[in-house]
Amino acid sequence: MIPRPTLESVRRLLRQERDDAWAVRMLPRLVLGLAGGYTLFVLASAGMAEFITVCAVLALGGVLWLLRRRGQLLLALGSTVVTAGMTGYLAAAGDIARGSAGGLLSGQAVFGYWALGGMALLGAWMLKRPRGRRGVTVVLADVLLIGASGVGMLAPAFGVPLGFLCVVGVLAVRSGTVPGVSKRERSVRSRGLRRFMSAADTDAR
Repeated sequence: MIPRPTLESVRRLLRQERDDAWAVRMLPRLVLGLAGGYTLFVLASAGMAEFITVCAVLALGGVLWLLRRRGQLLLALGSTVVTAGMTGYLAAAGDIARGSAGGLLSGQAVFGYWALGGMALLGAWMLKRPRGRRGVTVVLADVLLIGASGVGMLAPAFGVPLGFLCVVGVLAVRSGTVPGVSKRERSVRSRGLRRFMSAADTDAR
């Protein structure tokens, strides 16, 4: 529970005695808090665009504060945002280079890249036993997705399918599915070989 302010705490805050650590720490925080709140109020009251910007900054700050101990989730969210911006920029740059800015294929590709970025983010947290950290999995998938969008600049029809294969491949490798399949295949082969050898020994007798 937060203690209620009393007259004695106000006196301690105003006296600012050197041996009073609470009062020494509280006064700068109070002054900076009031200054920051007044600055945000002035910026928000300048216009609708500034008000929306201030609200967005406050919302982002609140999200970062709530997720301050979830480093992997913050890494994944930041990587997804950067990937969305990069893939959209590369798709638009490819359209401009081909002289067909705002084409239908470019819009479909951008939404496809964004959907794949969301797929990588959700897929990393849906893995039951991930191999490594989940945030690193999202970063690896996003890096390959940006590379696929770079290929899509030259060949728009192949960008999204290549990105899909890259994301699925990263999720499969990081989930341990591919190593598990190879281990099962080796175990089946070894059991078959042992059965064949035992049958050959029986026939020889």
